[in-house]
Amino acid sequence: MEYGQSLWSLFQKQKFTRRNFVKTCIALTGAMGLSPAVLPEVIARAQERPLVPVIWMHGLECTGCSESFIRSKAPLASDVILKMISLEYDDTLSAASGIDLEHHREKIIKDFGGKYLLIAEGGVPLDHEGYTCTVGGSPYVDALKETARSAAAVLEFGSCAAWGGIQAAKPNPTKVVAVSDVITDKPIVKVPGCPPIPEVMTGVVMHYILFGQLPPLDSAGRPKQFFGNRIHDTCYRRPFFDSGMFVERLDDAGSKAGWCLYKMGCRGPMTYNSCGNMRWWQGLSYPIQAGSPCIGCSSKGFWDNDPFFERLPNVATANTISNADQVGLVAAGATIAGIAAHAGANMLRQNRDQAGKQNQGSAGTNTTIGGDQ
Repeated sequence: MEYGQSLWSLFQKQKFTRRNFVKTCIALTGAMGLSPAVLPEVIARAQERPLVPVIWMHGLECTGCSESFIRSKAPLASDVILKMISLEYDDTLSAASGIDLEHHREKIIKDFGGKYLLIAEGGVPLDHEGYTCTVGGSPYVDALKETARSAAAVLEFGSCAAWGGIQAAKPNPTKVVAVSDVITDKPIVKVPGCPPIPEVMTGVVMHYILFGQLPPLDSAGRPKQFFGNRIHDTCYRRPFFDSGMFVERLDDAGSKAGWCLYKMGCRGPMTYNSCGNMRWWQGLSYPIQAGSPCIGCSSKGFWDNDPFFERLPNVATANTISNADQVGLVAAGATIAGIAAHAGANMLRQNRDQAGKQNQGSAGTNTTIGGDQ
């Protein structure tokens, strides 16, 4: 890929039509969580802005975030990697390896200082001088600091990079920390999840590429368009929660009927993510839809919030704090009250109708008598 070319110039070079370019921009607008009204600006920026070099580094992790990323469908990860960014370094996806790849990373840092995007996947171990995770024979923490020093911005992909991850679970023998605990002087976006939703990752990357700035962030440093709601707020099982209808065992009738999993330990009421509305594999499914309670994998320290299948003690509902039993009692009380009100209304209606008939009968008798007279 030639440096300095825009997405539109790349489409022209590959002889794609203007129609294909606009359709791609439409998909990108949706993937970035933006309003359709922003589409003209997305098209304009895709025509002008140069594609961004990317260095993607791996610390202590399982590569699950990369596995999720390459399964993005809108846009395709292959389109992002081959057409929308210039992925210069990734020890998982790069064709080169070893010392040659490390030399190339150093070249990108030198040639494109202040222009490239650093994606960090995995936690950063600090104990044993960082040698519990090495890159090219050097501690990962040193390579990370060196690369971040000249980066335009840093994206933390996955809960390992954002919060430390499972390897930071108690007692955290290698003293793993989040990337933001090591890199403190750069703009950083946290994209937590174990793994994150692929379209969330591609959407954040494309937002920076097209607009040259990070997306709006919440107080925790996460993109608002993807982490602005609790899973509980977008869950299709929410009506069952509001009705006090809960799964009591994972094999009971309520489970088979799709009732709320709150009593099974679901962390949806405290977890911010897009699982309920975006889901995985083009919206096919997500854990709650598959019958498993959410374990809050995008939340800080979720790995120590065990046991996962014990319910939370409290959950916020309608500007108050309540638990599942109280929600059920309220729902049941409302139902009983509704039935009583309905029965009372029916009784009043029947009495009224009966009185009306009697009045009509009396009126009819009086008229007849009057006529006879």
